Amino acid sequence: MAQAELDYRRAADGTLRLTLSGDWKMGHGIPAPDGPIAEAERPPLPPMVTIEASTVLGWDSCLLTFLRPVLARCAQLGIAVDQEALPEGVRRLLALAAAVPGRTGVRTSSRPAPMLARIGDAAVTTWRACGEALAFVGDASLSLLRLLVGRARFRRSDFLLALQDCGARTLPIVSLISLLVGLILAFVGAIQLRLFGAQLYVADLVGIGVVREIGAIMTGIIVTGRTGASFAAQLGTMQVNEEIDALRTLGIPPMDFLVMPRLLALSLMMPLLCLYADLMGILGGLIVGVAMLDLSPMQYYLETKRAIHLGDLLLGLFMSGVFGVLVALTGCMRGLDSGRSASAVGEATTSAVVTGIVGIVVATALITIIAYVLGI
Repeated sequence: MAQAELDYRRAADGTLRLTLSGDWKMGHGIPAPDGPIAEAERPPLPPMVTIEASTVLGWDSCLLTFLRPVLARCAQLGIAVDQEALPEGVRRLLALAAAVPGRTGVRTSSRPAPMLARIGDAAVTTWRACGEALAFVGDASLSLLRLLVGRARFRRSDFLLALQDCGARTLPIVSLISLLVGLILAFVGAIQLRLFGAQLYVADLVGIGVVREIGAIMTGIIVTGRTGASFAAQLGTMQVNEEIDALRTLGIPPMDFLVMPRLLALSLMMPLLCLYADLMGILGGLIVGVAMLDLSPMQYYLETKRAIHLGDLLLGLFMSGVFGVLVALTGCMRGLDSGRSASAVGEATTSAVVTGIVGIVVATALITIIAYVLGI
C-alpha cells in the first residue's frame, strides 16, 4: 500500500492547490494539516483553494481528520474551497459534519443554579407531577365506570393471570415476612411484660398490633416491592416496544386493556393477603408465647380472641384495600409514563416502589388519625 502523500503549491493565478495521493488510511503516515494552513495564511491570501484527490487509492476517517481543520481555517479567512475532485463519500461526510448545528442553551459554567431557582424548579416539577397523578386517577375512574356499565375492553384471561400473580405467587413471601414480624413483635413485648408477670398480654399486643395495622402495612410493602414493581416493569417494557402505541392506534384504551385488570386483581387480593398475613403474624406470636413464656396454645388463643374485636379486623382489611389501589395505580402510572429505553424502565420501576411505599405510609397515618377521631 502506498503511503499518504500531500503536495501543496500556488498556481500562477494565486490559487492554492492541494494534491492528495496514496492511501489515506490509519497507519499509513497521514500528513499534518499545518503546512497547507500556513500556506493559506501567508499573504497575499489565495483567492481559492483547490483540492485534487483523483490519485487517492483509499481513505477512511483520517482523510476527514486532515480536511476538517483546513476547511475550517479557510472559512475563517474567507477563502473559497473547491471540493469537486474529492470522492463523493468524503464530500457528503464533510457536508454532514458542517450541517450539525451547535447546541444552544447549554450551560457552560460549572456553577450550580441559585437556590431559589432550584426551589422553583422543584416546585414546578412537583406541581406537574400532582397534576399528572390526578389525571391518571381520573382516567382510572372513568375506566371503572365503563367497566360497571359493561363497556370496558379487556381480556378476562389477563385479569385471571393478574389474580394469580398478585395472590397465589405472593403467599410464600407474605408467609415468611408476616411470621417473622409476629415473632419479633412478641419477643420484644415478652422481654418487657415478663418483668411485671404479665406474659399473657403478649397475645393482646401481637393480636391487636398485627390485625389492626402491622399485617396490612407489611403486606402492602411486600406487594409494592413485588407486584407494583412488576406492573411498572411490564408496562414500561411495553412502552419501549411501542405496544401501547399500537393499542392506541387500534382504538383500544390502554387504561381499560392494561391498567384495569391489574387494578381489579390487586384490589381484590390485598384484603385476602392481609387476612392471611394476620393469621401468620398471630402464629408467630403463638410460637414465642409457647416456647418462651410457658403459655399453652389454648391460653394464647383465648386471650387473642378476647383482645381482638371485629372493628380491628375490618379496619385492617379496609387499609389493605386502600393499599392495593395505591400500589396498582402507582405501578401502572410509572410504567405508562416510562421513557423508551432500558434505563428509563429501571427508573420507572424504582419510582413505582418508592412512590408506593410513601403512599402506604401516608395513607396509614391518615387512616389511623381518622379512626382515632371516630373512636374505631
